[in-house]
Amino acid sequence: MTGPRTKRERGDGSIQPRGKRSWRLRYRVNGQRFETTFTGTKAEAQKQLRTLLHSGDTGEHVTPDRLTVGAWIEHWISIGCPGNKKRQQVSERTIERYAQLLRVHVVPTLKDRPLQQLQASEIDALYVQIGQRVSARTARHVHSVFNACLGTAARTKRIVRNPMIELAKIPSPGEADHGAALDADQLRALVQAFKGSSLFAIVATAAGTGARRGEILALQVGDLDPDKKTLRIARAVEETKKHGLRLKPPKTKRGTRTIQIDDDLCTLLVQQIERLKRVKAGIPDGAATAVDLSLVTLPDDALIFPATASGFSFVALRRPRNVTKEFDRKAKALGFDCCFHDLRGSHETALLDVGVPVHVVAARCGHDPAVLLRSYAKRTHKADTSAATAIGAMLKGAFT
Repeated sequence: MTGPRTKRERGDGSIQPRGKRSWRLRYRVNGQRFETTFTGTKAEAQKQLRTLLHSGDTGEHVTPDRLTVGAWIEHWISIGCPGNKKRQQVSERTIERYAQLLRVHVVPTLKDRPLQQLQASEIDALYVQIGQRVSARTARHVHSVFNACLGTAARTKRIVRNPMIELAKIPSPGEADHGAALDADQLRALVQAFKGSSLFAIVATAAGTGARRGEILALQVGDLDPDKKTLRIARAVEETKKHGLRLKPPKTKRGTRTIQIDDDLCTLLVQQIERLKRVKAGIPDGAATAVDLSLVTLPDDALIFPATASGFSFVALRRPRNVTKEFDRKAKALGFDCCFHDLRGSHETALLDVGVPVHVVAARCGHDPAVLLRSYAKRTHKADTSAATAIGAMLKGAFT
């Protein structure tokens, strides 16, 4: 004689067909009844039912709901696009970039798809479509952002399993393009060619420090110590749709740093500050004066490179994009095929070429040493020639 049947034996879970490859799953967890729809084969539906029942036994059950992929994406963006590992909100500019990638490439195709029914095969198909219209690098960025978005959904138990785990293939990152690297002679010629331009001091600072564009535009008068010949980098200019122009901490914790600068750059920055003091004192630039500029004080937050538009203000932020556009036009007219950010890569490469240790260059530029070597240490022709000469000396006579 058999004993009484348990709830599981009475049919604690059931599967009913709803259409082609569509199944209604009904089951109980802790006495509560749930119902959800699954798309796939019957065998896959049975496996999903067993997974749901097991999740109830282990306390990992995710309550079914009708939240769509599009709605979850908007929620994820609204909470700051936290990563699945660090679980931290990213910068406002990064949020805008992530939102753009998802809204342009993912939302139009998957926005109405129930989040809990999203299948890996659907993401595979989406990536095939994306790969036909954007670069490999952009497709990989879409994957990285969408993976973080769905990873957060899995971590917060909005979905049982991240379908990204079951993808047949993820987009290749392609070859990263971090721009060109000018050798020492080219870099010197470029800086000199900007003399007389409103960007001269900014270009010289970029070439002489390897600082990022936003970090240079955020430099304040108090960041320069002429006696010690040091420059403190403690903030950056950021422009977003939500907040417009504003100051923010550097890109990473390594970004806050104090670096040594050479005599010429120090003198140039002192001259730039003296120009600001002449403005404060009402003395035309270039006019002779008996005023002791050391007695002229500037606001504590006065910028070294403030915006020069009408209604001058010592704290008016320059638009980073405008600086880039002006640099690009001038550099192209001068015959240089490079962008403003290439000054940073050229600075780093030049230091590595003359034997400055990687960790020193990384600390100076606010980089992770591994990232510096992988992405920003560009090979110049001069460095390649030096390498060929060195290996030639080592193997001299071995080939004859």
